[in-house]
Amino acid sequence: MKKLLVSTTALMLSAMVPAGAGAQEKTVTYRSWTPVSQTTDKMVKATEAAVPGVKIDAKILSSGYYIDLQSRVAAGDMPDLVGLDVTRTQQFRSHLAPAQDCAASVWGADWQKKFFPIGLDHARSGNPKGDQNFYALPVLTQTVNLWYTVPVLKELGLQPPTTYDELKALASAARSAGYAPIMIGASDGWINALVFMQIIHNIAPGLSSQAEAGEVPWTDARFVEAMQVWKNMFDDGIFQDGALGLSHYPNAAEIIESGRAAIFPMGSWWQQQAATENPTPLSKNLSGYAPFKFPDVTGKGAPDDLLGGIDLMIGISKQADYTAACKVLTDWIAGAGAQAMINNLDDLPAFVGLRPEKFGTQSQEEVWDQFTTQWLPNVKYPHQIYSPVVYQALQDALAAVAAGDKTPEQGMQMVQQAYDSTKQ
Repeated sequence: MKKLLVSTTALMLSAMVPAGAGAQEKTVTYRSWTPVSQTTDKMVKATEAAVPGVKIDAKILSSGYYIDLQSRVAAGDMPDLVGLDVTRTQQFRSHLAPAQDCAASVWGADWQKKFFPIGLDHARSGNPKGDQNFYALPVLTQTVNLWYTVPVLKELGLQPPTTYDELKALASAARSAGYAPIMIGASDGWINALVFMQIIHNIAPGLSSQAEAGEVPWTDARFVEAMQVWKNMFDDGIFQDGALGLSHYPNAAEIIESGRAAIFPMGSWWQQQAATENPTPLSKNLSGYAPFKFPDVTGKGAPDDLLGGIDLMIGISKQADYTAACKVLTDWIAGAGAQAMINNLDDLPAFVGLRPEKFGTQSQEEVWDQFTTQWLPNVKYPHQIYSPVVYQALQDALAAVAAGDKTPEQGMQMVQQAYDSTKQ
């Protein structure tokens, strides 16, 4: 199936190239923070070989990307293709050309059926009321979940926890054996927010989306309950000691890869550890890790669906040659460039049916299929807060509550105040 996707896309793109295009080669610029340079270089090579008439000038900025993009916009030098996350798309919307015409020109009028639903839902989040344009198209998606270190749980004689009591029992056993229970780099606000979103999803699925729409306040008792569960995870020793002083990348990740963590919060992107040049023994073919759903923290039953959404979306600048930029973008979504990207396991595709060309083991393939055929298609709610202001306030509140500087009630009041400030 993947070969059919690649060849079909290449044929359709070729049909868009006018006669004599070799003499009219277009250069398409791309700037983003992701995929990593090694993966992007492979994507560029694959697309240039598969799609006539284009050359690609791609640069990945691992830090300061959005500052650089803002400067380029101000100078009138916006790249042809721009990598975006959901919270930033609206910031640059006025400089982006609607991308649905590009999609329809390659995949037909029913092009949306070829994407995982959450990616398309997520892509238009924050649009002005009545605006149905896609100002960027999803390229990579993800779910958020927990992972366990297979040999550690085997040594402890335990299964992945499904309830809060089982989580506490595992934490106690892991500590006694010299392992971190849940390894988290809680100095990084983004991972704290992802854990909190899973907690509130257990307590009240969809509540955060309702709060962002102004339908319920962020001070709702269910949010306060979720913030209390977050605090309990520190007080009950479920997170490792000193968590607030550790970054998730690279600090916690290095400890995880050393085999000293029983459980850790990540998402589908953890699969990419198997595609590094020199993977650790645990990461090789993903043999030492397995994903599982966040435990039930309420005692009332956890929802079957996971949270997820877009990891990377790409927009076409209004300054770009639309046809040339469209060729590159659609190839990176479902063509030769997309295949090169997915082979590196950077994350899950937004386009249904893509899969790596080879797996190291059957268990690694089973993990991929679990994400793409069982979990991702059933994602209903996003794992992100759309408003950058509210998102930052949530991160600040989580850090303050974990440190004991704020009560759960005061933490959610911080979030509500941030939300109110965006409506003034």
